Formats: sequence, structure tokens, C-alpha cells
Amino acid sequence: MKKRLLGCRPAERRPGQPHLSAMRGFCARQAPARLIRDHIDPRPGMLGNDALGDCTSAGIGNHLHATAALGGFDVAVTPDDAVRFYGRSTGYVPGNPNTDNGGVEVDVLTTAARDGYALETQTLFPIWGSADPSDLNGIRNIAAGLSAAYLGVQLAQADMWEDQDGNLPPVWDTDSPADHGDPTPGSAGGHCLLLWDYTGTDDTDLVMLLTWGARQKATWRWVRSRIMEVHGLAWGQLHAPGALYPAGDDWAALVAANEAYLRGAA
Repeated sequence: MKKRLLGCRPAERRPGQPHLSAMRGFCARQAPARLIRDHIDPRPGMLGNDALGDCTSAGIGNHLHATAALGGFDVAVTPDDAVRFYGRSTGYVPGNPNTDNGGVEVDVLTTAARDGYALETQTLFPIWGSADPSDLNGIRNIAAGLSAAYLGVQLAQADMWEDQDGNLPPVWDTDSPADHGDPTPGSAGGHCLLLWDYTGTDDTDLVMLLTWGARQKATWRWVRSRIMEVHGLAWGQLHAPGALYPAGDDWAALVAANEAYLRGAA
């Protein structure tokens, strides 16, 4: 059986945290009706999330993979990188399971923006902003323009059901069979994952999530029922991953929002 751990603590807000509404043009546009990326491998990695509740760190590492893939290259992110950042951003101490308590997404993102996400050969600094988790058009804009949406979700026990080969349900949905366990959002716990693409915008259209080193399909109604927070990340040190990437005034506004927040959080 494949081991899959969680580790996203309940969503919190911090005074002055950056919000994607700073990018007026980016937020005002209608998101693409479909975002099909079957021809691109975002290279999701487990990054330690089978041994630790480091999904918030693994999500950032996988966002680097996704951004690089859209630019036609890769960024080497190792499990050690993810675990090291997990410790820096949450207080986890290697070898001490009592400190493996997961992370608060906004605090993890704050650490990444302030101190960077250190890899073997480079340290990368994201800028980021939160969005309204009930705004599905906004989530689609994040996926289309910022590589992938960084989500905090409340998983149900039914979502964690495995078949005899250790596979999750092929599609996460809100109408799971009764024998798959409790369908109540949050009954399994909180998890951080990425939303990578989508086939349409109807309730039953499919989205592709990146988690636990794999791609996991879900419906939009599942996303709406499970989501507790959403954030967008951008990497100024990497190539812009497509024409919908923020530029000009939008980029400057998000940079300014991050700088103001970090001054206040210092």
C-alpha cells in the first residue's frame, strides 16, 4: 500500500497578507473555459509526504516543477529540499515525530517569500497572494496564469479509500460509494495540493490535481465542497510560463503587496 500523509492545518489569515486582488487586470479577466495540459508533464513528486506531514512544503516544490514544465525545462527539487524547508517553515525537527504537526499555508508561504525555498544549487523566492476560495473563476485564472493553484482542502475519509492495489478513487467526487467511508469534508484532515488543469467549468467537469507524486482527477463540485483556501505563487527567477502570466502593472502591484507585507511581518 502506498503511504499518503496529510499536513495542512486549518486556514488562517495574517494582517496585511498579500491578495491577488492587487492585480486588477489579472483578477478581472474571464478565465479560459478549458485548460488542457495533457501534453505537458508537471513532474509531481512525493517529496517526503509519504513519511511526514510536509504537504505544504511539497506543494511549493511541485509548483516549481509545474512552472518549469510550462517553460520546457525542469527544476531539481529533492525530498531533502522539501523536508528541510518543512522544518524551516513549521518548526519540524528531523527525528522528532512530536514536531511533525503540519503547516499553516500562509505561514509557509511567508517563510518562502522571506527566506526562499532552498535547493542544492539555488534558492528561489516566490511572490504570492491569496484569493477567495469560493471564486472558481479566480481559481481557474490562477491555474491558467500562475502555473497551478496552491490549495488547502479538507479531505474526507472517502477520498482516502484505496482499492486492493493501493490506488485512490479514479475521480474524487461528492457522490462516493457508501463503502468508501465517511464523505464529510474534513473527516480525514487537511491537505495541501495543486490544481493543474481542467476540462471545463461545469460541476461535473474534471480538474487535475497534483498530489503525492501523482495526478488525481476530481470534479469541480468536489473542489467546491472541500476547498478552504487558495493562493497563487509566481517565480520571478524562472521564465514566465505562458501568455497569461501577470506582467506590467499587475506584476508590479503584486511585488509591492509582498514587500509591504514582509515589512509588516518582520
